[in-house]
Amino acid sequence: MNISLRGPLAAALTALLLAGCSIQPGIIERQPDVDPQRLLQQAEQQEPGQAALSRLEAADILARQGSRTQALDVAKQIDDSRLERQARMRWALLLSELGESEGDPWAVIQAGQLLGEVDLARETSLTLRERLGMALAEVDEPLAAAQALIRVQAETDRDDLIDPIWAQLSRLDNRELTTLREGGGDLSPGWVALAELVRSNGSDIQRLFARLDDWRERYRGHPAARRLPGEITALSELRGQRVDHIAVFLPESGPLAGIAEATRQGIRTHHLEGIDSGARLSFFDSSLGDLDALYGEAAARGAQVVIGPLDKDAVSRLEQRESVPMPTLALNYGRGERNRAKGLFQYGLSAEDEARQAAQRAWGDGHRLASLMVPDNDWGRRVGEAFWDTWRDLGGEIANAVRYNPQAPATESAKRAVTNPQPDMLFLLALPEFARQVPPNLDYIDSGELPIYATSHLFDGQLQPRLDGDLNDVLFVDIPWQIPDAAVGGVEALPFLASYRLLREESNSTMFRLMAMGVDAYELAMRMPQLQTISGSDLFGATGTLSAEEDGRIRRRLPWARFVNGLPQPVLIPGVFGDERAP
Repeated sequence: MNISLRGPLAAALTALLLAGCSIQPGIIERQPDVDPQRLLQQAEQQEPGQAALSRLEAADILARQGSRTQALDVAKQIDDSRLERQARMRWALLLSELGESEGDPWAVIQAGQLLGEVDLARETSLTLRERLGMALAEVDEPLAAAQALIRVQAETDRDDLIDPIWAQLSRLDNRELTTLREGGGDLSPGWVALAELVRSNGSDIQRLFARLDDWRERYRGHPAARRLPGEITALSELRGQRVDHIAVFLPESGPLAGIAEATRQGIRTHHLEGIDSGARLSFFDSSLGDLDALYGEAAARGAQVVIGPLDKDAVSRLEQRESVPMPTLALNYGRGERNRAKGLFQYGLSAEDEARQAAQRAWGDGHRLASLMVPDNDWGRRVGEAFWDTWRDLGGEIANAVRYNPQAPATESAKRAVTNPQPDMLFLLALPEFARQVPPNLDYIDSGELPIYATSHLFDGQLQPRLDGDLNDVLFVDIPWQIPDAAVGGVEALPFLASYRLLREESNSTMFRLMAMGVDAYELAMRMPQLQTISGSDLFGATGTLSAEEDGRIRRRLPWARFVNGLPQPVLIPGVFGDERAP
């Protein structure tokens, strides 16, 4: 079965996760090895069924001879629908094993489609399903990955799957957890309950472990009740290291004062919502003194953790130190390639993160030749380079890179982006007024079907279907709080719902993302002991799924939306959940 990488998960996620297994295969007698190149040449002249069998034998021989890259290429091109059942099982096992060892998760997913089409022997089914789950995790499909791995665990009772399953559960939003609970099998309710327990008590480790005993009692036969995920076990060492006092370094005057006030409002509002279990807050005006003086004053007041500074230059200076005076969550990213300072974490609403995610999404959707349109300024240069570097690292090529004048019409820049040569996708960084001009101009030059991937900046947070109708079918990322219907299936499923409602009522759309950043900054600060001790832990927050890299920089994974009739709607996997429009 040749499958396109455009929407490659179409058959891989739902039907195959529910498929069963029954028939035991017979023993395959292997013929003495022949020249695989000769088999491939013969296949060109054979009828389709025999050609598929010859290519399978060639791929098998190449793999055993050590030519695994060529073996993988051959196996991927086999039309497995032409093979008999036994040969198809052999093909699926070979392709999935090669894909796993050669770092090609899409090949594993291609092989895993057999789970939904053929009755397989139990061991064959389990092997394929486990490989499929691991591959789905690699391509950022945590719900499908969790479903596959939990299914294997349910049939095998294996403890070694506990940590891989937990890694995927930690990346699910509330809507996905509900989906998993309702349709994931007998073990899923226990897994979901554990994830919700940790998520709701993550900043209070003492309370978390008190409630874990109740969970274990309720799910006594669950694999995780025998052995908790390693990430949770590691938290036990942090009992007693509660954050009780946070210092906040934000400017009260100067060019960043407006941004600081919105962030401060988010911090304060969320703190008041959790006042019974929250920390004390002390605010310091970072525009009045140097950072060392602020650290000294914060320490004198008994602060344990710092949120701030906001200024990029200040963060850049901090990250060049060996360490900071106390654990610090800066609200911006430094200019260095790496953060060198021990105890310093950096978090912000980085457009560069969004550009990297756009490149990864477009590559996963099967595109290989990209054009980009970014404003002709420093912001556009930084974001464009982030997309370019990620795209090239993935193996993609650039057709045209256009720096446009944001004050000029989009007519000429849009034309330059999509001609000579014509790309198969467009990355767009633009504010709403300019962004709305791009699709109509592409329509005018017969490029209206070109997929467009954009950052959050083209959506100002207000539902304006008449104005945003020109953006129909444009894909973009944004924070869950800004697109609740698309991100999590509605407001009720949002993280930190009470704070969301308070801030949404009293904020204007231009500052709302910054208020959400303040909410997540407070949550990250409360989890500072975990950030310092446990690598790879995620926070499902108001501004995305947040995780700390090795150098302390917080990266965001954002949900995708698509404009439909001028309104943001969820982006679904084509053919599986009813969305046939995915690029």
